[in-house]
Amino acid sequence: MAWRFLDYRSYNIFENMAIDEAIFHETIRNKREPTIRFYGSDPAAVSIGFFQDAKKDLNIGQCRRDGIDIVRRITGGRAVFHFNEITYSVTAGDQEEAFPGDISGTYNVISKCLIRGLGAMGIKASLAEEDGKRKTTGISACCFSTPTKNEILVDGRKICGSAQVKRRGGFLQHGLLFCDFNPDRTAALLLSSCAPDRVEKLKRSVTAINHELAQPMNVREVCSGLRKGFRDELNVDLEEGTLTPAEERLKKELVKKYTDVDWNIERQKYFKAV
Repeated sequence: MAWRFLDYRSYNIFENMAIDEAIFHETIRNKREPTIRFYGSDPAAVSIGFFQDAKKDLNIGQCRRDGIDIVRRITGGRAVFHFNEITYSVTAGDQEEAFPGDISGTYNVISKCLIRGLGAMGIKASLAEEDGKRKTTGISACCFSTPTKNEILVDGRKICGSAQVKRRGGFLQHGLLFCDFNPDRTAALLLSSCAPDRVEKLKRSVTAINHELAQPMNVREVCSGLRKGFRDELNVDLEEGTLTPAEERLKKELVKKYTDVDWNIERQKYFKAV
């Protein structure tokens, strides 16, 4: 059976999170085939992990001064600045045999797809073999600051940050690959203190697709390489599709949550503070 492929489109960050969650719910509810989706966020935005404290981990004042939207994901992980990037998402039900039943195994499979796709572009990447130290303050509040097991490195620097949510019936994993990376702007938005040493650490820890290529690639070229990586690694057909009517309706409902300050910042109404 062919998998559904949703080719690159840009939406605002609230719509992007709503689309991913709508696909996730409908895939589980109807035992649909897996979906692979590529997208960008316009305007620029910050997403934070489900369990993060936005007031502690972000420079909210700077985000507001710069007109940067903030959204809370349903996936875990840490803060990400969505700017000049490609985000992928993979959604599949438990019935899909291409993915193991555990989170780490699924990360591993998807990372191998991305590594193969990067290789098709001429970028030699590898899996991080050990977990970095996780903290909730300082530079570790930024997703790209520390590689974790099964994430993707190029010459020891992180090129992709991913996060996952798994429920009975299926999983959603999405992640971001920068086309270019601006450590100064990232630090100003994602770190409570933009000290020079923290900016320097980000420079040493993170790379981007066009930093690794002699000739920069545009978004369509990058997505073509990534699509090839998934297709060849998993040996599946990827047929271009669209959202179903049910997914469209659910997306519109979910946008209300993703634009709600109680969900994004205050952590009230939807769940208790962790």
